[in-house]
Amino acid sequence: MSSTSAELIAGNDDLLAEIIGRTPLKSLIRFKCVSKHWSSLVSARHFAILHTLRHPNTKPSGLLLRHKASLSPAAATGTEADSDFQLVPLDTTSVSGSDPPPLRSFSFISAHPSGSGLKILQSCNGLLLCCSFPFTLESRRLYYVVNPTTNQYAELYSPPEDGASTTFLGVNLAFDPSKSHHYKVVCMQITLRSLYNYRIWIYSSETRRWRISSDSFTSPFDMVFTEGVFWNGSIHWINSSGASLRFDVDQESFGKMPEIPFLQSESRRRRSRYFGASNGHLHLIEVEGQQKTQFQVFEMKGDYSQWFVKYNVNLADAVAAFPEMVRSYLDPRDGCYYSFSIIGVVHDENEDESSIVLSIPGKIISYKFEDNTMKELLHCVAEKTDKRCLLQFGCPDIYQYIETLVPVW
Repeated sequence: MSSTSAELIAGNDDLLAEIIGRTPLKSLIRFKCVSKHWSSLVSARHFAILHTLRHPNTKPSGLLLRHKASLSPAAATGTEADSDFQLVPLDTTSVSGSDPPPLRSFSFISAHPSGSGLKILQSCNGLLLCCSFPFTLESRRLYYVVNPTTNQYAELYSPPEDGASTTFLGVNLAFDPSKSHHYKVVCMQITLRSLYNYRIWIYSSETRRWRISSDSFTSPFDMVFTEGVFWNGSIHWINSSGASLRFDVDQESFGKMPEIPFLQSESRRRRSRYFGASNGHLHLIEVEGQQKTQFQVFEMKGDYSQWFVKYNVNLADAVAAFPEMVRSYLDPRDGCYYSFSIIGVVHDENEDESSIVLSIPGKIISYKFEDNTMKELLHCVAEKTDKRCLLQFGCPDIYQYIETLVPVW
């Protein structure tokens, strides 16, 4: 290309945006370092919307591990040397585990006078839903929708309360980049005037305000609304006794879900270990007791006709490769149990690449379904690693990281 042609392209923002807008997002972010002009172009709202709609991405490229100590606002410095987050790449061949995380801290939000700290509630297709810890009991809680790729955020108050007669049970994020660049936040509220009588508030990024969705409805008393999963245009909830509920966000209506397959246990009560979505698939995993290494991965059909067994898993090879997973009871006659926590299922369109991600003492590993091979994704070594990084088994503060430029403001 001649210098004259290059100059013509560089001087035409529409043509330049059309060209660089076709590049992968990771390269696009690096383009911001070329010049102030390119940085301004890539950061523009209209460009971000166009790129999101042209390249909708729901496949996680990594995991964001938040150090436990960073839940305190004093830990959020945002400096190069002190990052509250660690990037755990799912593809270790293309990303280095030493690469800096896209999101270093919440210092750009925690410093806001309206909040004294932030907690991540949910990750949904590239966006994080967070909430603040108010200074006083009288202060209204703030919610934030954060894009960790761009470090942009939107601030929204919680919906209005009806005095002492209502309370909030759960807030969930709904975002589908294949349909729109707008997102919604769904808040479940209980009306204490009538037992188990609920109503829904919905916040839309398009209108930037809350509104009541529909008339009140009833729900199982033990439904956990804080652990909703957005998939297929709906938010889904399940409880330990097997009841389930789903809410279609666009239609603002409730739908049925098939009965969850029972475990073969005497109590017939479920011990759910994982319920989540990955790259357009909804999965449920249950492990019967802590002395089991075998379990099934269930997947929901897109038409909600049934749960079916997608994978049969036996972690015996993982136990052999990582003996720290074995824990003995005080009485050796009781046998041993296995320490692992299921972080998620990474579903790839190439079935040979689909895997499960596990947290075990001191490590995060992936286990590929097709050939039972394992890969260590993160190893925290006490003498070389900040103590905040050491994993507390069973309670990993870790979230899917999906690259996106979608604007949230």
